[in-house]
Amino acid sequence: MQSQTLQAQPTLIESLYRAVVKFYRGDARHFQITYLFSFLCYGILALGWEANLLKYAVIFGTCLAVQALGLHLTKKPMSGLKSALITSLGLCLILKANLPVTLALAAALSIGSKFVLRYNNKHIFNPNNFGIIVTMLITGDAWISPGQWGSSTLLLFFIGMLGLVVLFKVGRIDTSLAFLGTFAVLQFAKVVLWQGWPMDFFFHQFTSGTLLLYSFFMITDPVTTPNAPKARILWAAGIALVSFILTNWLFLHTAPIWALFFIAPVTVFLDKKFKHKQFQWTTS
Repeated sequence: MQSQTLQAQPTLIESLYRAVVKFYRGDARHFQITYLFSFLCYGILALGWEANLLKYAVIFGTCLAVQALGLHLTKKPMSGLKSALITSLGLCLILKANLPVTLALAAALSIGSKFVLRYNNKHIFNPNNFGIIVTMLITGDAWISPGQWGSSTLLLFFIGMLGLVVLFKVGRIDTSLAFLGTFAVLQFAKVVLWQGWPMDFFFHQFTSGTLLLYSFFMITDPVTTPNAPKARILWAAGIALVSFILTNWLFLHTAPIWALFFIAPVTVFLDKKFKHKQFQWTTS
């Protein structure tokens, strides 16, 4: 009997493994950090991106410093530094600049917007989106490079699969599907039905790694999307409509990034109209 009891006791390694798994699953930010970090590594190791350690250090250092200051001033727990890591990785993946000071400005604006531009205990703009757009507008030294991902089918598959895992964890799969579905229908109607272009041209428009990262990461930020599912679907469809207009009439290759910037404040009104509980990162 005693030997059976001893055998039933978990080993130290098993106990540590269970504790790590519980910790990892207890905060959806861990999934986002893993997701973004894996693609940063892929970009550097497989796609040959320039691994400028100084620029990465500036982004991470500025984001963490501003986040720590904001948490200290608002008396919030330092676990909020995880959000700064997400913002840092997002900037490393999307934003390009010549000068480190430009990247520092984008990082400071991204994190600072979370603490300054708030309504009803919720920041209004997606941090990455706000920092990138404002930095591009005021410096002339920042840009986005959608072509940096190429069009590898395997890469797009992994972006999609891992993106779905994160979206199910944060409960924002409806937002991504509403955006991609609406944008695809509008583009299909114009490109295939109206202009008569072949289907290959239509499908090629959706093989951008930047578009998929935007759809699975930026637009689905659970803290800045509307709280209610119905509101999120309307909100994402509105972003898709604005993206469609900017793409086809103003010829902006980064149209979804600009569309999110313009539509983000609408969240305030949708949260008033559609009452729903607010998202929390941790499950404990």
